[in-house]
Amino acid sequence: MIAELAAFNAAYSVVKEFVANGKDLTDCFGFIGQMTTAKEDLKLRQAKKNGFTSDAEEFAALEQIKQAEDELRELMQYYGRAGLWDDFVKFQAEARKARLLERNERITKINKRLQYISIVVASCLGLIGSYAIFVIASAVLGN
Repeated sequence: MIAELAAFNAAYSVVKEFVANGKDLTDCFGFIGQMTTAKEDLKLRQAKKNGFTSDAEEFAALEQIKQAEDELRELMQYYGRAGLWDDFVKFQAEARKARLLERNERITKINKRLQYISIVVASCLGLIGSYAIFVIASAVLGN
């Protein structure tokens, strides 16, 4: 949790510095993307509930991120083009859906591979078992 929050805060401080120095928000969208990624990672970790952190720490981290996002929204509304924040939120939602779809496809591929591997292993065990029965039967009946 600390790593994700640190990554979020570092990216956010760069964004604030860009704006304070009079640079365009489009110059720092890479850092805004890092903020989004760190937030998603933190939410994923919270969903997994590793047990490494307390609920209060997770709440405080998410609250800090929420405040920073509110400030980012204001920056985009004041220094960006009209509708930039709305477009950014829409883009985030689409990107989140694409990542989820990619993750589900990856899981499906892994499950199919595991299924094929289990079929091959079961077939090999069946052949070995049949061969063992044949050897034992021929040894018993051959004597």
